[in-house]
Amino acid sequence: MKENPNTKRRMLVLASAAIAVAIGVAGCSSATTATAPKAGATSDSANGNVAIMVGGLNKQIYLPFMLAQQLGYYKQQGLTVTLSDEPAGVDATTNMLAGKVDGVGGFYDHTIDLAGLGQQVESVVNMLVTPGEVELCRSDLKGQIKSPADWSGRNLGITDLGSSTDFLTQYLAKKNGVDPTTIHRLGVQSGATLIGAMQHKNVDCAMTTEPTVSQLMATGGAYILLDMRSSKGTSAALGGEYPATSLYMKSSWVKQNPVTVQKLVNAYVKTLKYIQANDGATIVEKIPADYYAGAGKAAWIKAFDSEKGIYNPTGIMPPNGPPTNLKVLSAFNKDVQGKSIDIHQTYTDKFVTAAK
Repeated sequence: MKENPNTKRRMLVLASAAIAVAIGVAGCSSATTATAPKAGATSDSANGNVAIMVGGLNKQIYLPFMLAQQLGYYKQQGLTVTLSDEPAGVDATTNMLAGKVDGVGGFYDHTIDLAGLGQQVESVVNMLVTPGEVELCRSDLKGQIKSPADWSGRNLGITDLGSSTDFLTQYLAKKNGVDPTTIHRLGVQSGATLIGAMQHKNVDCAMTTEPTVSQLMATGGAYILLDMRSSKGTSAALGGEYPATSLYMKSSWVKQNPVTVQKLVNAYVKTLKYIQANDGATIVEKIPADYYAGAGKAAWIKAFDSEKGIYNPTGIMPPNGPPTNLKVLSAFNKDVQGKSIDIHQTYTDKFVTAAK
């Protein structure tokens, strides 16, 4: 039986905290405040070598990570970046806590969840101003499921337990009067596994992103229940801005390696500007072919152009966003409920404002 990733993560958090107390760097101390490197600094302990795990490298919501590599921006900064793929952001976070990677390409809300567990993790650059997530339901259920209010007793697809899609699914149920314990959340990842789960009626609805949305819609087997690919759709579903994709790292790692973090952020800020300046037809030629193989090149381009507004043009954290993330998690997440969480300790804009 597969171990619940929430349990694995909590065990790692507790172990990390115990080690930190033992060496006198944690306990009752406040969160580490990230600082940009001092003028003239050229290296740090990482020395430009970084391992980043992304919660689904071929998803459009995580495009900046691979695009920066394909454009040569890491190399321009003197970085050696190793990108690895993990279908669920929660598992990427678990790997970071275990020391297997230095940073995670995932949703910002994980930093708040971890803060509730006493872990100091922070976003150093924000890449998505909206989640880019879509709730799809099987076409044969169109007359039965008209909103999350109809979810009680239903099987709902998410990337994995403890993932951001899990967070959002539970919140949407709660917001619409459905006790999250009455829904059945099933980890179906994305792409072919999610599509198969829908086609075989293993799930009634599922939350996913492009290009999986376009693949499933093209078959006529699903309809859109909720669309968070725009600020309007996100506000309607979640009650405000919900910044999503970020590069987040342990605050201790950020403090120890400010030069490397600055170089990473430089590369991502440049990538975000490139995204704003180009259309899908240009960008699709820069990415690996397997990124659009399932949906097809034309569908990938169309999806990108229609949701281009999800990308953050600057990398600065939307100031009204983190309070929404905290509100969403506080509605159902026992790791966050009743905790005194300073959201300003869960992200920093210092590296972005210093980016060159």
